[in-house]
Amino acid sequence: MKLYFISILLLILGGILSLFFKEEYKLKFCSIVAGISTFLLSILSFRCLITGTICSKTIEILPIFGGINFVVDTLSAFFILIISLMSLLGIIYAIGYTEPYQNKKMNLNSHCLFLMLLIASMLGVVIVQNSLFFLVVWEIMSLSSFFLVIFEGNKKNVLNAGLKYMVYMHISVIFIIAAFALLNIESGSFNFNDFSAVLSKNSQITNIIFVLALIGFGTKAGLVPLHNWLPDAHPAAPTHISGIMSGIMIKTGIYGILRMIYLIGVPSKLIAYTVLSIAIISALWGVLYAITQHDIKRLLAYHSLENIGIIGIGIGIGLLGLVFENQIMAILGFTGGILHVLNHSIFKMLLFFAAGSVYKKANTRDIELLGGLIKKMPYTGLLFIIGSVAICGLPPFNGFISEFLIYAGMLFGIQEGNNIAVFMTLIISLAALALVGTMAILCFTKVTGIMFLGTPRSEQAQKVDSDVENTMLIPMSILAFFTFIIGFFPQYAIVPVLAPVTMLLKEKSLPTVFNSVVELMSTISLLFFILLVFLIFMIIVRNLINNQNRQHTTWGCGYNRANPRMQYTASSYADLFVSTLKPMFKRISHIKKPKDLFPKEAYYKVEIEDIEEAYIVKPLIKLDEKLLSKFERIQNGNMQQYILFGLIFLIVAIVGLIYLG
Repeated sequence: MKLYFISILLLILGGILSLFFKEEYKLKFCSIVAGISTFLLSILSFRCLITGTICSKTIEILPIFGGINFVVDTLSAFFILIISLMSLLGIIYAIGYTEPYQNKKMNLNSHCLFLMLLIASMLGVVIVQNSLFFLVVWEIMSLSSFFLVIFEGNKKNVLNAGLKYMVYMHISVIFIIAAFALLNIESGSFNFNDFSAVLSKNSQITNIIFVLALIGFGTKAGLVPLHNWLPDAHPAAPTHISGIMSGIMIKTGIYGILRMIYLIGVPSKLIAYTVLSIAIISALWGVLYAITQHDIKRLLAYHSLENIGIIGIGIGIGLLGLVFENQIMAILGFTGGILHVLNHSIFKMLLFFAAGSVYKKANTRDIELLGGLIKKMPYTGLLFIIGSVAICGLPPFNGFISEFLIYAGMLFGIQEGNNIAVFMTLIISLAALALVGTMAILCFTKVTGIMFLGTPRSEQAQKVDSDVENTMLIPMSILAFFTFIIGFFPQYAIVPVLAPVTMLLKEKSLPTVFNSVVELMSTISLLFFILLVFLIFMIIVRNLINNQNRQHTTWGCGYNRANPRMQYTASSYADLFVSTLKPMFKRISHIKKPKDLFPKEAYYKVEIEDIEEAYIVKPLIKLDEKLLSKFERIQNGNMQQYILFGLIFLIVAIVGLIYLG
């Protein structure tokens, strides 16, 4: 356990020492420190996942706390592995991405410090098992990520997004505190081990506590309906922070939910159906709004919501398997959900990093202003396409593997289930997940085509002259390699995932049919890989036979002078689909009508606003502002009046104590 503490303290110390380096060396130093920490944590985590070795340490601070327990079990080890590896790649990417910000009074000192503190706090969250200290580390994680989000705090929209993020994080922690408070009252302890005795009774109080925890941890994860911070915070933050937050930090919410499930054991039907229902809604909501977005980072943020929903669907299927004692359904559901935690971290960071590379070169996130970038940024374009295929759940990449396991869990549940409610639930879940995959393909064919194919649509796109430097390409290439390796060799990727799955199920034996499902996945991935290689080979052979490369301009429908306006726009590409679901969106139109015979300027732009944001969040904020404005007269600067208010409050408090006494 000492090596875990040393690795985490090393990250904090590295962040502090980076303050004394020149700006161009700060992140390089942080990457070295993170590399050492990642090496140590990876070895320890793999040992825990493969051998099942559990490390624990209790530190006595005050007797009232009952000691602070630090435990690394297989569930913690799995998340430690993801956090450490992905964070290291994020820091390496940041070396190249932050070059334009150096020596421009952007305060990279605090940025590096809070970045290392965020990584250390995420690692702390998954090993501490004392509820009070857990809340302290959880709050450190939220605060450090807040300061990273507002890196460009001189911009009003960035500051607003940061404040909104902080409000939602405090809503999150309020519900977690409420859950822990009830657990403390029922168990008389602050330690997670003692909570298990309360939660495993599966009583009404268990359901209440779990729902409170689900709201708290689900807000951090980005589950509907408390997801509105996510589409604003991710675009506001620097791209490497967006990747770390989306790929890693929101998974701490998933960790919290899984930890509660472990403490409960076999949950109630209410818990299983609640998790599955919220997950389905989140997945559909996320991908639906992603299709309507033009800001590439905001689009990817909504896809984080979608994939958190997919993870939740896997967990929900696993819970139904536990409730109805369907072992194979439980194993496949949990394995698919937990593996998707890893897979989403990989391809989502890859996509965010590729989007950040485009932003660095074109200085815009609006995909309507891009186009033709595959010719000038071939490596970034290829890596983005790989990430797009992976996130759509297509073979032979990693997204296919985890989603296939979730599908298999549903199918085995349908096949073996005798309960009509379970049967209908699984049919709806299967259809919803299939619809999510279809909409994801629609979204990423739009994004890839508009951004990288065709001709440049603006001066920003025309000015792009080369690809990004190696410090940004190398982390993306490693992530792309991971997507292929997990997709092509799923049997090896599933091994470390089975450790936390068997821990949740409290079973070590696996049914033989599970191995058959894994073999089927491997076969499908192999066949698709062979097909892919064959197609590439045929294209090469065809070019060699023709022995010439023909170059032509894009077909212009009979016009001999093609221009960008002849191409599809992002809006027109998705308009047919979006128009069929009008009630789900709030359209905001910006129109400047042409005037005179030869107008100088005219435009029509449509923005899609989240209906929850438009009809619930904003009205509540306006109502709050209206109520608070009634108390403005109190703040008049009169010290005597302030003393009078204090005296009145003191008298009321004394009278109240006397009355209650």
